[in-house]
Amino acid sequence: MTPADRFTPPWTESPPPAGSCRALLKWGSPAEFKHPNRRLYELMKQTFGLTDDDFAVRTNTGEMPVHVDQPCRLSPEVLAGLRAIVGDENVATEDLSRAAVCYGKTMTDALRLRAGVIENPPDAVVHPRHADDVRQLVRFCDEQRIPVTVFGAGSGVTRGSECVRGGITLHMGTHMNRILAVDPVNQTVTVEPGILGPALEEALNDAPARFGSPHRYTCGHFPQSFEYSTVGGWVVTRGAGQNSTYYGKIEDLVLSQKYVTPVGDIVTLDVPAQATGPDIDQIMMGSEGTYGILVEATLKVYRYRPEGRQRFSFVFRDWESGVAACREIMQGEFGYPSVFRLSDPEETDVAFKLYGVEDVPLADAFLTQLGYRPMERCLLLGHTDGDSAYGKLVKRQIGRICRRYGALTTTGYVTKRWEHGRFRDPYMREDLGDFGIMLDTLECSVKWSNLHRVWESVREVCHSRPRTICMTHASHFYPQGANLYFIFIARMETLDEYLAYQAGILDAIRAAGATMSHHHGIGRQTAPWLEGQIGTNQLEVFRALKRHFDPHNIMNPGGTLALDLPPEERR
Repeated sequence: MTPADRFTPPWTESPPPAGSCRALLKWGSPAEFKHPNRRLYELMKQTFGLTDDDFAVRTNTGEMPVHVDQPCRLSPEVLAGLRAIVGDENVATEDLSRAAVCYGKTMTDALRLRAGVIENPPDAVVHPRHADDVRQLVRFCDEQRIPVTVFGAGSGVTRGSECVRGGITLHMGTHMNRILAVDPVNQTVTVEPGILGPALEEALNDAPARFGSPHRYTCGHFPQSFEYSTVGGWVVTRGAGQNSTYYGKIEDLVLSQKYVTPVGDIVTLDVPAQATGPDIDQIMMGSEGTYGILVEATLKVYRYRPEGRQRFSFVFRDWESGVAACREIMQGEFGYPSVFRLSDPEETDVAFKLYGVEDVPLADAFLTQLGYRPMERCLLLGHTDGDSAYGKLVKRQIGRICRRYGALTTTGYVTKRWEHGRFRDPYMREDLGDFGIMLDTLECSVKWSNLHRVWESVREVCHSRPRTICMTHASHFYPQGANLYFIFIARMETLDEYLAYQAGILDAIRAAGATMSHHHGIGRQTAPWLEGQIGTNQLEVFRALKRHFDPHNIMNPGGTLALDLPPEERR
């Protein structure tokens, strides 16, 4: 059979209908798509016991118009008060505006949207123009006891933007997306919270022309959601980018912040370190809008030196030797790579299909003959950042350690292919969902001594459901441990079925001794597990802070961070 004779599923190539539920569940640009390649398509058919006939017709596409059953409950007087602060054009109460800010990109959100279900919308969406608008809005809502939720770009995966108690949502990305200052002396940038990743990075890369800086800069923060996430979202969820092994997570990049809370502003000092009691910056980061609203952040920036980047990739015979090599690299004290990603055997099998390794003539057979067998071998890929001499040193040392653990180099080709699609993989979820195939993720943080236990126990739960793909990688590394990121693909169409499956995975993560999240945050999705992991005394500290900052519980109420979660919902 020639490629032209092969059946191709009717993957969509058309932007979703304007005003439809499909438009809300769509990832990224309405006009961009990424379809499973032939090898991945054949793997899914084999795994799920499907044929081409099962992919002949798209179902549950969510193309119905958005409709919100719950009418706006704010009185005309309250709406007039909001409009008096921000202007008529910056207050919206129609269905589409309200629905567009209450969901993120979880599978829970996608399944509801495919069924035309809009739950927990705000009563109104308000677009503040600057920090003073935010102050007036918070003061007004505190006086009126109106709940306030914050929305950035909608890429969250923890159900943190749902307005369980109604009220208003502040859309920070509409106006509050400016760069306020670039400081080349202290090597910092100060921004408003609604700025998107690409806008910030492009400006920093072009700093000599735009700001008269002596150097080009980078923020160094590149989550998979980079193109469609905001600095504010990174900060309030304690996010991590794919280059975090070198640059650190967002809490390592934030130098100072300004928050508006019901009891007044919180402003921290833009100094590199201090010994003035508990760190207020760390207290506020990760608060997910429950203490106050971030209106300004100052971040560290770094020299942008793409010419010094050193790419590498290796294949190990098994997961154990790959993990051991990564631990030695992180504890070697010769420097850190920037991107550093180790895939387990199941993800490596999929990665070879996605990145075209299996398309290289004889490559697969050659690797197998050398003992790097399918569903046993593990792929490590990455690159360095910073000074060229530094990068070459780190790459050389990584190569020595990997070879000591039996790894074979697969050059920088694989890493380049991964970089080419690093921000586009989420588009495939729409194609898969059209045929009842669910793709979602959960992640956690582990120490080295517990990594294998967590990996094995979580995968066991994932595979307890027959015909399920469970891919795992470690992608954020430390001398003391790493992040484990689980991607599961299953044929599943009902929300109840998915929620039961997700709960089992979260139970397994906590039971194995890993954290409930490394960088996604907690939101409402993971809140039922939080107290059981961190302990009641620790959660009471969070609740005490909540009572101080927000005595009337107007800031993102309804279960986020488990702060006001009813006892019967705690797991």
